[in-house]
Amino acid sequence: MAALSEKEAEAYLDARPRYPIDWYKKIAARTQDHKFAWDVGTGNGQAAIGLVEHYENVVATDINEAQLKRAFKHSRISYHHTPKTMSEDEMVALIGGENSMDLIVAAQAVHFFDLTTFYNVAKRVLRKEGGLIAIWVYNDIIISPEIDPIMKSLVDSTLPFRTPIMNLAFDSYKTLPFPFESIGMGSEGKPVTLDIPHKLSLKGFIGFLKSWQPAMKAKEQGVELVDEELITKFEEAWGDENQVKDVYYKAHMIVGKIPEGRCESDKVSEDSNKDNLLLTDVGRKQERRQPSDEENRQSKKQNTSEDETC
Repeated sequence: MAALSEKEAEAYLDARPRYPIDWYKKIAARTQDHKFAWDVGTGNGQAAIGLVEHYENVVATDINEAQLKRAFKHSRISYHHTPKTMSEDEMVALIGGENSMDLIVAAQAVHFFDLTTFYNVAKRVLRKEGGLIAIWVYNDIIISPEIDPIMKSLVDSTLPFRTPIMNLAFDSYKTLPFPFESIGMGSEGKPVTLDIPHKLSLKGFIGFLKSWQPAMKAKEQGVELVDEELITKFEEAWGDENQVKDVYYKAHMIVGKIPEGRCESDKVSEDSNKDNLLLTDVGRKQERRQPSDEENRQSKKQNTSEDETC
């Protein structure tokens, strides 16, 4: 995620929903162990605080220091700033080492990552047996029949300013590469769609819009999509400015594991290397190339000749 200012980070925190507790329960029930989880792109720790209820230790990382300063504090959550300059090896060491994570979660974040680097690190730190990786994104909000059409117009107006990264989110992760094996909770190209209930105030909603990545990208190019005129439309459609509304974010999730074929091939390779290391001199002699029939005849003829000479 792009870096936010202090003020924008505050607005983002107010509007971002809490992910349903049921999600964590269902995912945790599918991991073999519950010792370590990694929340990648943790932001203000919305996912980390849910994970810590099911895992003994949670490592939460983010490129954005402003978000980390406002993260939910917990004795079993360790937050770390991970700048772009950090190498894959450094990241692996920071998180916990090879084959260490029972669960990796990227909530509303993976589309901002360098996918090659992230997947390389994920495959190294994720437990080969019983480990899971879960990614999800929310890309739409349902508020009311009065507000939703205005929101749709705003979404449509962002099209010229969207980056390929943003389109991954707008496409509900249907076009996102996901090199992991499905466990029945979505798969590459076919994420499962879920609802995230949330209570939102008008102030929080406007703050969400102003900190929304497509709107910020347009602003960088000199276009203010969330201007005073639009804000007035939303205020009028909202009604009582003090009313807190029950809203729904539309979310899309994929959960996977290290492909079994990959594990088997690694095992075969490891067993093969082990056999080579254990191969004795006797074994090597036994594995020497067997002579051909012609060589056998020549050898027999030579032996006969030698016998006759003797």
